[in-house]
Amino acid sequence: MNELDTGLRARLIEVGVDLVTREGIQSLSLREIARQAGVSHGAPRRYFPTHLALLSAIARQGFAELTVTVTEAVGDSRASPRAQLMTLGRIYLDFALTNRGMFELMFRHDLLESNQLGLRETSLPLFEVLVDLVARARPRSAPAPPVVAGALWANLHGIAQLWVWGSLQLAAGVDDIEPLLRAVLDAHLGPETR
Repeated sequence: MNELDTGLRARLIEVGVDLVTREGIQSLSLREIARQAGVSHGAPRRYFPTHLALLSAIARQGFAELTVTVTEAVGDSRASPRAQLMTLGRIYLDFALTNRGMFELMFRHDLLESNQLGLRETSLPLFEVLVDLVARARPRSAPAPPVVAGALWANLHGIAQLWVWGSLQLAAGVDDIEPLLRAVLDAHLGPETR
C-alpha cells in the first residue's frame, strides 16, 4: 500500500471515529463515511473489503484509546491495586457513558463474531491490565485472577449498559455510579480493609 493509500485508509477510519462520536452508530454507513471523507461511495471498498472490516477498524480505535487512557492512569500510580482498579472502573464507565456510540460499536456482536482485523484480540491489552491489578489485589485468590477479572469486567459492562438505559438508576435508586462501582469491587475483591 502506498503513502496515498495509507493516508486515505486512515482518513476513512478517522471520519468513522468522528461520525460515531458525534452521531452514534447509526451514522456509520459506507456511503456516509465516504461522503464525509470526500471520496466516491465505492472508495472504502478498496481498503476495506466489507462494511464489517471498516467498522472493525473504527472500533479498534476505540479499544486503543480506552487502553491508552487506562494504562496511563494506572501504570505509574503508587496507589494500591484496589485504588487502581477503582480508577480503571471509573475510566471504563466514563468512556461508556461519554462515548456511547463508540462503546456500542466496540462490543457489537456481529463485529466481535466476525473478528475482522483481529478485533477480539484488540481488547486483550486492557483485559491484561485488569488481570494484573486483580492478581495484585488478591494475591492468592480462588478463582484465578483471569476469572475474577472477567467477572469484574462483566459487572462494569453491565453497569454501563444499564446506566445508559436508565434502568439502574430507577431500580437501585441512585443517581451516582460511584457506590455501584465500590459494591462491584467489594463483591469481587472482598470488603476493603484499612
